[in-house]
Amino acid sequence: MTLQTSRRRVRLTLLAGAAAMALAACENQPLDFDLRGLTGGFSTSDAAVNAVADRPRPDSRGVISYPNYQVAVAKRGDTILDVAQRVGVNAQTLGRFNGIATDVPLRDGEIIALPTRVAEPSPATGARGTGPIQPAGVDIGSLAGGAIDRVPSTAGVQTQTLDAPTPAAAPRQTGAEPVRHKVERGESAYTVARLYNVPVKALAEWNGLGPDFAIREGQFLLIPVASQKPPSQVQAQAQPSADVTAPGSGSPTPTPPSAVKPLPQEKVAPAKPAPTQTAAAAPPPKPVADVGKTTKTPKPAQLVTPVTGTIIRDYAKGKNEGINIKAAPGTPVKVADSGTVAAITKSGEGVPIVVVRHANNLLTVYANVTDVSVKKGDSVKRGQAIAKLRSGDDSFVHFEVRQGFDSVDPNPFLNG
Repeated sequence: MTLQTSRRRVRLTLLAGAAAMALAACENQPLDFDLRGLTGGFSTSDAAVNAVADRPRPDSRGVISYPNYQVAVAKRGDTILDVAQRVGVNAQTLGRFNGIATDVPLRDGEIIALPTRVAEPSPATGARGTGPIQPAGVDIGSLAGGAIDRVPSTAGVQTQTLDAPTPAAAPRQTGAEPVRHKVERGESAYTVARLYNVPVKALAEWNGLGPDFAIREGQFLLIPVASQKPPSQVQAQAQPSADVTAPGSGSPTPTPPSAVKPLPQEKVAPAKPAPTQTAAAAPPPKPVADVGKTTKTPKPAQLVTPVTGTIIRDYAKGKNEGINIKAAPGTPVKVADSGTVAAITKSGEGVPIVVVRHANNLLTVYANVTDVSVKKGDSVKRGQAIAKLRSGDDSFVHFEVRQGFDSVDPNPFLNG
């Protein structure tokens, strides 16, 4: 097995989960990362989209500058050659650095990484402030002034007061520097978004991706930054108010009614004598339900195994959200239960992924397949062939079962 094949298998669980999330994108709605939208329930997608800040505005050249790198934002109709001429870098070098030819049309707002630094943005270049975007706590002016103050007097540094007032310096640009991710072979916008736990829609907006969220190998992506800092986990203890009195003082305690008027005498009737036991044994008492005992969870409905073969990778929550079942190349992949084809998409390598919606808030996912014989919206029957296994070392299906938006172990459903 080649290293490339092994890495592809590791990514399958992310690609299959991303296929279900792509359903919301088909309807021009905010993407539903937790899959709640598939079942008609409450969706947190709007909150997720609002959790990141807007991309900083570039200067008139399209340059956004950070302490560790700079990027240029393409305009509608631009090519690498246009961007290179506008910012003053070599077009061939810029194209190689971004893995794209110099004459390929760029999308409006697409991020192009600069291989070398160019002149910093300033009001002269149409920027709101001067210099690279840095955290608010870093004051370049103070650092420079402190450096001058630390120069020994023997260094011969002289100062002179100018009669003409100096113009007010433009405010520096502040903000967090985003992580810059270089796309590897087989990655998609969905896998990158899940890797950094950011909404894929925000990732697309920050990087000028198209409506299909397509990315290319070697492309640099800016990972959106949060719009606000997380709340502090250590809360300040509340200070006692000056009006709070010590225990036992303050308002008087009311007298309880029992201390004012005695309770009436209670007349208790004598208990009846117990009936005489007969020779026959009394019937056993009925058992009392033990409310503290956890009832046994009913076994899930059994599903049809997509292919008859060997499980080469088992379910591991957070690492492999399904199971990989290997069989002979060309083996038909069967749908686990009757339902409706909810989505058909592809991984970053163009390999089909099929998502089927079933009754009782259940979804099944079939990844790493070929020759898909159904289309979105088709009704499928239990055991119906919907695709085939690929050839060579890739002759396995990555199969997931999801209850609502959460992946669960498929084995109990297949062996129940």
